[in-house]
Amino acid sequence: MATIKIKQIKSKIGYPIDQKRTLTALGLRKISQVVEREDTPEVRGMIRKVHHLVTIVE
Repeated sequence: MATIKIKQIKSKIGYPIDQKRTLTALGLRKISQVVEREDTPEVRGMIRKVHHLVTIVE
């Protein structure tokens, strides 16, 4: 299956708890941290929820 690289570009401080938990579920803890996840609809939905805090790395 295809994978997708996700990079946290902004701090989660000051954002709602559900967005913080979404970042944790993606495996992101620090700014500039990059994780690789399978490209599934569930992961895409989590990215869409915190799109202002993360970016997709090519």
